[in-house]
Amino acid sequence: MQKQYTVSSSPHLRDNASTRRVMQDVCIALIPAGLASVWFFGLRAAILIAVSVLSAVFCEWFYCKHAKKPIPVGDFSAVVTGLLLAYNLPASAPWWLAAIGSAIAIVLVKQFFGGIGQNFMNPALAARAILLASWATLMTGWVAPQGGNWLAGLVPAATDAVSGATPLQAEAGAYSLWDLFIGNCPGTLGETSALALLIGAAYLLFRRVINWRIPATFIGTCLILFWIQTGTFYSAEAGANSALYQLLSGGLMLGALFMATDYSSSPVTPWGQIIFGVGCGALLFIIRTFNSSMPEGCSYAILFMNVAAPLIERVTTPKSFGEVKSHA
Repeated sequence: MQKQYTVSSSPHLRDNASTRRVMQDVCIALIPAGLASVWFFGLRAAILIAVSVLSAVFCEWFYCKHAKKPIPVGDFSAVVTGLLLAYNLPASAPWWLAAIGSAIAIVLVKQFFGGIGQNFMNPALAARAILLASWATLMTGWVAPQGGNWLAGLVPAATDAVSGATPLQAEAGAYSLWDLFIGNCPGTLGETSALALLIGAAYLLFRRVINWRIPATFIGTCLILFWIQTGTFYSAEAGANSALYQLLSGGLMLGALFMATDYSSSPVTPWGQIIFGVGCGALLFIIRTFNSSMPEGCSYAILFMNVAAPLIERVTTPKSFGEVKSHA
């Protein structure tokens, strides 16, 4: 009875069961994007997703077992990391790349910094950045979608990889707004279908796993800045030189809805989340606009803001009632 009335100062941590429920909800929300990737890129996408998830779970179990730490595999956080990493890989990526990426995400970025809740940046995004720096060719081998062809990519042909054919790099008019919305365009497994990502995000909002602040300010900032910069909200002839086209292209939607909202690497204060979202959107705009060699930039924008999150949270944390400012 006494333990039930133990009083401590905030913040009050929830038990492992609530962590597990949150991660299970995120897994459910990521299912539509996974199904869309299998539809457009074939069973090879399913293999990459399975390898990434299984590798992430194994790495967490193996590391914690040999480090004599509690094994948190049952909280589903490793499954979420594996899914997000797979969604940041092209369909042409070899299976071992997914396995190495999962090891980097779980061991180097997550466990070395204390495990779930202690990592200062999103593990899947950090792993993607390292893979891109190490195997740039493999990470940019874009595959043309072949909707409904389940065997697509199982025996990759040289003609399958379309270099420089993502919507952000393609010529104006190459992809319609509908293609971008449903995902009928080259890109990483989880970023192409805005429809699937929005369905998953709606579920997370309904379950109150995430709130509107970071996604809305992230997406809204990008939309406004690109609208100002291009002077066009949407035009099929303008292609990437229109705001809505930029919004539905690349990893912006995946990053804003599922990566930037990561609990441990984003602020918890309301104003901090707004600043964080605006910062992510502004940095993505800067990278896409002024760096011709890097037409995407969503991952790096979020990672940079992950590093700035503790400072943002410190500045935006409300002062305690009656606190006296120190003059020392």
